[in-house]
Amino acid sequence: MEEEIQFILDSTREAMGKAVKHLEKQLINIRAGKASPSMVSSVKVDYYGTPTPLHQVANVNTPDGMTISIQPWEKGLIPDIERAIQMANLGFNPQNNGESVIINVPPLTEERRKELAKQARAEAEEAKIGVRNDRKSANNDIKDLDVSDDMKKNLEIDVQQMTDNHIEKIDEILDKKEKEIMTV
Repeated sequence: MEEEIQFILDSTREAMGKAVKHLEKQLINIRAGKASPSMVSSVKVDYYGTPTPLHQVANVNTPDGMTISIQPWEKGLIPDIERAIQMANLGFNPQNNGESVIINVPPLTEERRKELAKQARAEAEEAKIGVRNDRKSANNDIKDLDVSDDMKKNLEIDVQQMTDNHIEKIDEILDKKEKEIMTV
């Protein structure tokens, strides 16, 4: 019985942790002012008929805070990379200098900053929903246990404490990202 209880608590903690990690990954893709290779991490290039992540067909770096430079392994990929960036609808206008693809990252307008902050809040809310679903699942598992009602209540309190901690962590991550986005 003790192992079953520990399994429920451990798997719930792990699932809630995954929701937080997923949020962190999603927020990396939300741009916060200065250029970063992660801004184009979602771009897939048609490489010999296969959608391939950009970083697997090119070297992506940022020579300065407002420019992303993409140096493909094969020069013939330059038009495909430009097309993939435009189709990814990231709001960038790639330029090709014959050797590489250059993206000048425009400074964010106040309106765009608010939009990105709203997007970040939506991602955080998704993570919170995931954590709450994990709590619900754990509480259902606890109800099925063959233990005293007092023990069930204590376990539910533990799960609620775990939930509160993860929600607090999500709020901290969101606050940090919103400050990053809104800083001019």
